[in-house]
Amino acid sequence: MDAKEALIALNMVEHVGPVRLRQLLDHLGDAPSILKASRAQLERVPGIGLETAAAIASWEKTVDLTGELERIRDFGCQVLTMADDSYPPLLRQIYDPPIVLYVLGGMIERDHNAVAIVGSRRSTHYGQEVARKLAYQLAYVGVTVVSGGARGIDTAAHQGALSAKGRTIAVLGTGINRVFPPENIELYRRIAASGAVLTQFPFNRPADKQAFPIRNRIVAGMSLGTVVVEADLHSGALITANMAVDYGRQLCAVPGRIDSPQSRGCHDLIKKGAKLCEGVEDILTEFEYLFPSTKRTTGPDESTTLPALVLTDNEQRLYDLLGSDEKNLDQLIRLSGLPASAVSATLFGLELKHLARQLPGKIFVRA
Repeated sequence: MDAKEALIALNMVEHVGPVRLRQLLDHLGDAPSILKASRAQLERVPGIGLETAAAIASWEKTVDLTGELERIRDFGCQVLTMADDSYPPLLRQIYDPPIVLYVLGGMIERDHNAVAIVGSRRSTHYGQEVARKLAYQLAYVGVTVVSGGARGIDTAAHQGALSAKGRTIAVLGTGINRVFPPENIELYRRIAASGAVLTQFPFNRPADKQAFPIRNRIVAGMSLGTVVVEADLHSGALITANMAVDYGRQLCAVPGRIDSPQSRGCHDLIKKGAKLCEGVEDILTEFEYLFPSTKRTTGPDESTTLPALVLTDNEQRLYDLLGSDEKNLDQLIRLSGLPASAVSATLFGLELKHLARQLPGKIFVRA
């Protein structure tokens, strides 16, 4: 048994979580040694009670490791541990990082720059449209959108990112082979095809109330910041928001109607210090360091034209259209032939790269 297989087994043992695993590793060295330890050895580890020691000592009676490894292989997913380079680096920094992550799809370096968009399952049309728009614009400029795959705001956020042909990651509160809600099966397939679906739970774990707060810590933990689009005062999205604050990550909240119960949670977050979010600019200005200036000194044989590889096709198109003249937003939409939402997101990307500047009245010039 190698270290990864041992960690998969420990992840399936009742009462063993990330904190207790860390204590066990500190005293017993590695995961295979934990599974080989006697009950007496396990009981001597600080923080490991009699019940946990008994569960680990008798793990072969309760854990079907061979079956789990077969399910992983047959389902076509991979399992990541903190020893793997693809394990989300921000997730390593939290107090209780998952022992393992089951991943369908793939994790790439670009996912290090991720922002979570979360909200209520019982969402309004306004909330869903805002979530789609924000996710579209974030994904369009290269930010990975993370959410929980649930009904309502989560679903809208994933859909928006996919519409921009960007990266999105769904974090499940079930086993990777369970689709909850069931109507999202096609959405999960699309996410896995271009991004990732992941969970810390073993195969066949059903959805329950205990699983979702555990899931929410992954959403907040692997993201640079969290945006709450719509949430009542009892929404699980507020758990994600509070975890983001605990982890020292940025928190934004979208305001809504003052008489809408679905917006009271967001308004409460804003009162407590969350950044009020009226558009993608409010999110991205928190992470301007992700878009370093492309300015550099040109050599004697170089023109001042930016290399094509620096910009996306749409960024290059709008940069060329800006020229040296001032142009308003409507002109740029008409001249570029791009959708209004794509033009707005692209212009903001150019601003972050210090290639465009917005003047009063939605007027844009080259920087």
